[in-house]
Amino acid sequence: MELAVGAGGMRRSASHTSLSESDDFDLSRLLNKPRINVERQRSFDDRSLSDVSYSGGGHGGTRGGFDGMYSPGGGLRSLVGTPASSALHSFEPHPIVGDAWEALRRSLVFFRGQPLGTIAAFDHASEEVLNYDQVFVRDFVPSALAFLMNGEPEIVRHFLLKTLLLQGWEKKVDRFKLGEGAMPASFKVLHDSKKGVDTLHADFGESAIGRVAPVDSGFWWIILLRAYTKSTGDLTLAETPECQKGMRLILSLCLSEGFDTFPTLLCADGCCMIDRRMGVYGYPIEIQALFFMALRCALQLLKHDNEGKEFVERIATRLHALSYHMRSYYWLDFQQLNDIYRYKTEEYSHTAVNKFNVIPDSIPDWLFDFMPCQGGFFIGNVSPARMDFRWFALGNMIAILSSLATPEQSTAIMDLIEERWEELIGEMPLKICYPAIENHEWRIVTGCDPKNTRWSYHNGGSWPVLLWLLTAACIKTGRPQIARRAIDLAERRLLKDGWPEYYDGKLGRYVGKQARKFQTWSITGYLVAKMMLEDPSHLGMISLEEDKAMKPVLKRSASWTN
Repeated sequence: MELAVGAGGMRRSASHTSLSESDDFDLSRLLNKPRINVERQRSFDDRSLSDVSYSGGGHGGTRGGFDGMYSPGGGLRSLVGTPASSALHSFEPHPIVGDAWEALRRSLVFFRGQPLGTIAAFDHASEEVLNYDQVFVRDFVPSALAFLMNGEPEIVRHFLLKTLLLQGWEKKVDRFKLGEGAMPASFKVLHDSKKGVDTLHADFGESAIGRVAPVDSGFWWIILLRAYTKSTGDLTLAETPECQKGMRLILSLCLSEGFDTFPTLLCADGCCMIDRRMGVYGYPIEIQALFFMALRCALQLLKHDNEGKEFVERIATRLHALSYHMRSYYWLDFQQLNDIYRYKTEEYSHTAVNKFNVIPDSIPDWLFDFMPCQGGFFIGNVSPARMDFRWFALGNMIAILSSLATPEQSTAIMDLIEERWEELIGEMPLKICYPAIENHEWRIVTGCDPKNTRWSYHNGGSWPVLLWLLTAACIKTGRPQIARRAIDLAERRLLKDGWPEYYDGKLGRYVGKQARKFQTWSITGYLVAKMMLEDPSHLGMISLEEDKAMKPVLKRSASWTN
């Protein structure tokens, strides 16, 4: 969909969406809404920072109460290279922090003179720009968190409002119409110096490699809206009719009832951060964890009015089913692996133990050596006759932050990372998935994708952006020493290597063969991790405490036989 406003009026086309500078509709008024008072801010949170003390925590410990924290931006604007968290808490910033902030500022995109987002990469050396000069919803999240932590919420507010406008336009790929609630994968600002008009062009998947619409953009938008609300204490944005409607539209897409017998969300390959064919079709852990987190965030943000009440009830029902399903069937540890190894097949009726008819011979050989006696993780996918036993970092980290993982499961995930440090961390945090697909399997699963060769890109590459998720999970589980060790590794190379998009090799020793330099989310992944470790109260923006009303996972012997 394209929208351009000028003397000739308005025109639309089905190929892409754009929003003219002069066409802000009703949402423009929201940018200048008065802020709420301090009393209103504190009512959103259970406790202020003055009520909270932090200690590093020991091995296996858990942190409580972060969800109730108020994480103020402090109203403190820092100069480049002097982040507010360091100034506020008297930390001596690492020498590369200033360079990181400068690189982040260079990536800013402006619309009508206001910062609206950050481009994916600022790589002048690259021969092809492709879509790296666009603002991606997914990619902007760590940038947004960095700005919120640094006391600069306005750019995040602008981003949330403009993407909400783009969501409202008709979306077509070829002659097929997408769901009304779909959020764009990315957008680009075009400046017409002659007419003095700025135009937004949005991509909903019709221009993407593989033509796959992002399922996760809408989830990240809801998660970011809550982060903004937690950081600023400002409920007015989330409570506007426009934001309420935007959330309901996203939820309508994923809460609709159909033929599926699982509470998980059916997805295509390439619909998430792993945006190339990697055999994650079906019910990938990354989407299920984000789905769970977005539902919990929406539950906090939705009004209990006539329209919102129905969604609140549907969310609560889905969360109970989804948490049981994920904690029971996606969880894998040593004992569970042994149980699957001894499965019988072709079982019938509700008494079946092997509910998905998984053939024990399908368990890959690498898993038996990889699984430690202590530790566990959520596997990549579960569907009829298929378990994808690969480790996927983002899904497991989000499971911890959203409390999809129980406290015991969260501890086990951190145990696994420590036990398998070389495989999952290596020399550059963090493996996006493990292990890599190789040889004939690689040809079948990836379609011989030359970018996804073994231990590269999405096929076992190491992604610095995941550092912020690892750090957040470490703080929540009381294991900050793991994050500190990973950050130390990253600081040795990130600036020297030019902030690359990803690293290659089993240990992440080599800059990715097609990695862009000055990749914005590599920069912000580091900054957010650093700021969060210095001031753990920031975790409240992105962490949800366990819902005590949620039905707990049953004992393993029962969960697979009921």
